[in-house]
Amino acid sequence: MSVQVGPLEQGVPAPAAERWPVGGGLTLDLERPRVMGILNVTPDSFSDGGRHLHVDDAVAAGHRLVAEGAAILDVGGESTRPGAARVPATEQIGRVVPVITRLAGELPVPISIDTTRGAVARAALAAGATIVNDVAAGREDPDLFAAAAEHEAGLVLMHRLRPPDQDAYSDRYAEPPAYADPVAEVAAFLHARIEAAVARGVRRDRIAVDPGLGFGKSVVDNHRLIARGAAILALGRPVLSGSSRKSFIGAVTGRKDPRERLAGSLAAAVLHVLAGARIVRVHDVAAHVDALAVVETVLPPGREAR
Repeated sequence: MSVQVGPLEQGVPAPAAERWPVGGGLTLDLERPRVMGILNVTPDSFSDGGRHLHVDDAVAAGHRLVAEGAAILDVGGESTRPGAARVPATEQIGRVVPVITRLAGELPVPISIDTTRGAVARAALAAGATIVNDVAAGREDPDLFAAAAEHEAGLVLMHRLRPPDQDAYSDRYAEPPAYADPVAEVAAFLHARIEAAVARGVRRDRIAVDPGLGFGKSVVDNHRLIARGAAILALGRPVLSGSSRKSFIGAVTGRKDPRERLAGSLAAAVLHVLAGARIVRVHDVAAHVDALAVVETVLPPGREAR
């Protein structure tokens, strides 16, 4: 079943862009999938909270992720796990700016700031970040779009049903989220947010989209979003996949500890890449780089599986 959204109704779904300009004169080649390494400078992230609170520790972790093959580093100062407390913009800035300043000066890869706040985005971009990764897709703070536009930064727009402090893990809903069709609704939401960002001055070619695996979706909803990735790809923008260590993987494998979900995370990432995702946001960089290298070798771009 194909899913068509807005202006896509009258034509063939557009292929996702193979190049992504992300600011700072940097452009990512997406002819092959790229790995985004997660670097949480937080005490309470669901999988690695507290590991990188000191600047030197965070910078060392960033160097290690790049050495393992990360093409992007995603630095965040506020946990987005279900139930997480909100962190004021000033505190986020204090956590991430010293780390980004060091990483941007020492490493050749683009740095992404994971935030929903315009003030945090501005401070991070001034410190050397060139991508804004917004899990709220500009709905929490309209100034975020202005910050991205002014810096000509890359911008990731993600779908989520509700803020993390009002959400639950995919396998723990008392009442699972109700969608008539989760894939069609996520695609329609992302289409609308792309247009909203463009209307605020963000260049269309700077935008990537993220279906928001694990954010306001049941276990089955997440599976559907991966399996029917063509509907998100039809938006014509690079697709980012964020399934690493998440509860919907643990629900299938029986692994309660997020750190034990590597095998399931690899399977989800490979399946999503085969469905069109070009960026995978992960904790375990080296393993994902290896898995995707095998995918590229066995099934290079443009060749269909038999």
